[in-house]
Amino acid sequence: MTDLDALARRLRAELGPDQVITDRQELRTYECDGLAHYRVVPAIVALPHTAAQTAAVVKACVEARVPFVARGSGTGLSGGALPHADGVLIVTAQMRRILGVAPEDERAVVEPGVINLQVTRAATPHGYYYAPDPSSQQICSIGGNVAENSGGAHCLKYGFTTNHVTGLQFVAPDGNLVRIGGRAEDPPGYDLLGAFVGSEGTLGIATEVTVRLTRLPESVRTLLAAFPGVDQAGAATSAIIAAGVVPAAIEMMDALAIEAAEAAVACGYPAGAGAVLIVELDGPAAEVAAQFDQVTALCEQSGAFEIRIAADDAERALFWKGRKSAFAAVGRISPDYIVQDGVIPRTALPQVLRKIDDLAAENGVRVANVFHAGDGNLHPLVLFDDGVPGEAERAEATSGAIIDLCIEYGGSITGEHGVGADKAKYMPRMFGDDDLDTMQLLRCAFDPDGLANPGKIFPTPRLCGERPGRHRAADAFPDAEVF
Repeated sequence: MTDLDALARRLRAELGPDQVITDRQELRTYECDGLAHYRVVPAIVALPHTAAQTAAVVKACVEARVPFVARGSGTGLSGGALPHADGVLIVTAQMRRILGVAPEDERAVVEPGVINLQVTRAATPHGYYYAPDPSSQQICSIGGNVAENSGGAHCLKYGFTTNHVTGLQFVAPDGNLVRIGGRAEDPPGYDLLGAFVGSEGTLGIATEVTVRLTRLPESVRTLLAAFPGVDQAGAATSAIIAAGVVPAAIEMMDALAIEAAEAAVACGYPAGAGAVLIVELDGPAAEVAAQFDQVTALCEQSGAFEIRIAADDAERALFWKGRKSAFAAVGRISPDYIVQDGVIPRTALPQVLRKIDDLAAENGVRVANVFHAGDGNLHPLVLFDDGVPGEAERAEATSGAIIDLCIEYGGSITGEHGVGADKAKYMPRMFGDDDLDTMQLLRCAFDPDGLANPGKIFPTPRLCGERPGRHRAADAFPDAEVF
């Protein structure tokens, strides 16, 4: 049996007494990530300040045969940073230096605890910004973005985190520091960057990230279009893409999501809207002007009863404030919720959204829909009251049925939130045993002992002794408190 007290003493000697937490009440601060439905109190929390300290923690865990889990700001929504009850949670939030901004190379080098929006703020004086912008960009960290391959409102045009990372330093699961990629556009050799980004902490812990910076556009124009319902808003989305226009973002919110946003931030969206679209175009001024007129006409033809055009940056920010506050805002209209992250072809939006409404009615729950309409990345929020017997179970059943709908329509179980603990049970619905075994081969190559974020992504024991994931996160983590 592992002596966790001895491990804690060793970590304090390596890091310092203030960088290791073992007090039960303090540990509860780290019991979940943004998906509060599952909670596990870690045995130890380590707070390294450098890459060398991170490596020292991992080496100590390996020698003690103790599992470890990496965590950044803790904003993830799949349980990817859910701790291990008998393991060490390695929190990189204190590693928050911007090591360099090089506009001549269109690159920035940052530590994993740097907040996403801080990269843009550092690059803006040079005429650049960091394009990936998760809704949580004011608080989420680059290390977590790398682990989950985070997306955001502007991923339609600019892609996900993986499209903006050119180099990494990371601590491998054996405790060694490794560098891959760099500032070059296309480094030679295997695409290890592509494998690492989105691996959810199972292949190692990022300690330094080189990101691509994007030139600030000459022009940015944003409109808010209100529709009677999601069918018309979905039709407008399809019409815009079919016309050959690729906006920076097309975001949709339904009536229930609008209600929540209004209650939370008073965003002033048009009264009576069954759905709103936020469409943003950026690029050369002449091109944006021509396409903006085209988009406005297509929204009107699809049934928009009101279109507002942002007159300045302040009004543009207000349009986005309602959308970016949507997840937190549902707390104003429901005590509990489960957020999903499925993907469908955007042409199937009206059919799938109608079926989601049917599922909600059948199960006696409410679903608020807010999502990246441009690329079909749904974020249905299943609302429930855990204080009412049976509601949590009905909400979970609805959530699972929504994922089945996404698969049925040729989509995916996740677009940007990752698999983590929450969706491991859905992996066999998308992939066969051979597929899952092949994925696990890569994981085993990096982590043959299965100590790096065990119990995540894969639902069953595979090859190198992966701990069972079974059918619920609570089963994979017997000490978890499920709320």
